[in-house]
Amino acid sequence: MTKGKRWLWIAVAFLSLAWLVEAPAAEYREGVDYERVEPPLPTTSGDKVEVMELFWYGCPHCYDFDPYVKRWLMRKPADVEFIHVPAVFNKLWELHAQAFYTAKALGISGKMHDALFDAIHQGGRRFPTPASLQLLFAEYGVSKEDFFKAFDSFAVKSQVKRAIQMTKNSGIDGVPAMIVNGKYRVGASNARSYAEMLKVVDYLVGKEKSAAGAKK
Repeated sequence: MTKGKRWLWIAVAFLSLAWLVEAPAAEYREGVDYERVEPPLPTTSGDKVEVMELFWYGCPHCYDFDPYVKRWLMRKPADVEFIHVPAVFNKLWELHAQAFYTAKALGISGKMHDALFDAIHQGGRRFPTPASLQLLFAEYGVSKEDFFKAFDSFAVKSQVKRAIQMTKNSGIDGVPAMIVNGKYRVGASNARSYAEMLKVVDYLVGKEKSAAGAKK
């Protein structure tokens, strides 16, 4: 190879590398990588972009997805609000949703969230009754009286009713699913992996931030 040709190849390689560095990331496509929620769901996060995960404790895919969500939360921007909503498709799911909101009412949602997932997917427990759930809560220091006071409270039952409605209005047909700002739905069927699901979520968060900035 002559000196002139060598420099030509170096120049081509440099330009190719520069294009790769400067090229914008490919946009995700509506109807392929995510779906639009119609009509949009109401949000409660004010000026923040709301990201909601719909899940079920008995779902093995939700259990596998949970560590990815935890890592995502560690890098989540301050202007993004994350909320968990237990999906409800039948009576067992409703019971587990009631357990979720009971833990929240008792101020132990963090440890009970992991405890419920682990008890089902590592311990083989199903929790088909309130009594079976009460026994698990007792293992974490909650008295029977305190458990049922929260479990049967109007506040908890109202939150479960809202979760039932949210499940219906979100248009999901399975879990885990992520809803971005009430407008966009990302499910496992839309992505090649759990990591990819969260990349789509990040893209949609950016889309919402850009739209909000354009309005100012």
